[in-house]
Amino acid sequence: MKRREFLAASAAIGAAAVAPTVSLAGPDAAKKHRFKLKYAPHFNMFKHSAGDDPIDQLKFAADQGFTAWEDNGMKKRPVELQEKIARTMEQLGMQMGVFVAHGSIGKLTFARKDKDVWDAVLKDIQDSIEVAKRVNAKWMTVVPGNVDETGRNRLAMGYQTANVIELLRRCSDLLEPHQLVMVLEPLNWFANHGGTFLQGSPQAYAICKAVNSPSCKILFDVYHQQITEGNLIPNIEKCWDEIGYFQCGDNPGRKEPGTGEINYRNIFKYIHSRKFEGVLGMEHGNSGKGAEGEQAVIDAYVDADNF
Repeated sequence: MKRREFLAASAAIGAAAVAPTVSLAGPDAAKKHRFKLKYAPHFNMFKHSAGDDPIDQLKFAADQGFTAWEDNGMKKRPVELQEKIARTMEQLGMQMGVFVAHGSIGKLTFARKDKDVWDAVLKDIQDSIEVAKRVNAKWMTVVPGNVDETGRNRLAMGYQTANVIELLRRCSDLLEPHQLVMVLEPLNWFANHGGTFLQGSPQAYAICKAVNSPSCKILFDVYHQQITEGNLIPNIEKCWDEIGYFQCGDNPGRKEPGTGEINYRNIFKYIHSRKFEGVLGMEHGNSGKGAEGEQAVIDAYVDADNF
């Protein structure tokens, strides 16, 4: 073998030795988009492109440049799968977003004192701490349930709010020693969640200020807040010091950015300008079907991220 050929072969062997252990599915891995923010897809968002296996879906998302993931249903998954997901995400350099710790949509839980109900909420939080440790999660979603509308015995709103704050403080006492954060999600009354106690970002801000804990922050879901209050960037600015997490979805339709009326490029630009280091969950459906629809979701985030 000539010296030039020997050097070329040696260089090829050396490059192979330092190549990453997780292979990229795309035909040209070097061209994957480098997102400025940590957008987090969820399981089955890319199942037509990646297959049904959740681990393959994580790898596919990483191949597209995504550096985070969220899974509302993580708590219900088998422990073995939770651990496998955590290991895979660590290998891929991906950050875990939220899972649902307590999601009492349609039920009265926080607004009226009921020992059995409140004990169940606290158990949910305690159980969620173990899940968070297992999957390397920092944030967990909490929905404080519905307003008290029990006829003549209905509590005045001030009393309901005081009850919500009290129970959230108890939850925070459990979370603080572990440096975990529950994020409170205001939900819209108009399209999806009539009767929910927590509706808007100003209300969530006031409650987080009253709870006064690093373990109680706001989940600012841009889709819900566009429906409830609009004025998105000014409200994000006013709530900034209590926002722990964002979720995305265009309106109407709750699909990927660019399918509705929300200017996500400007919103992402503002969030990035504030040096946000957390996760933005892609909590929406795909507007298109199959692998083509999944590529449209990826393209939508690449486009919105180009600010």
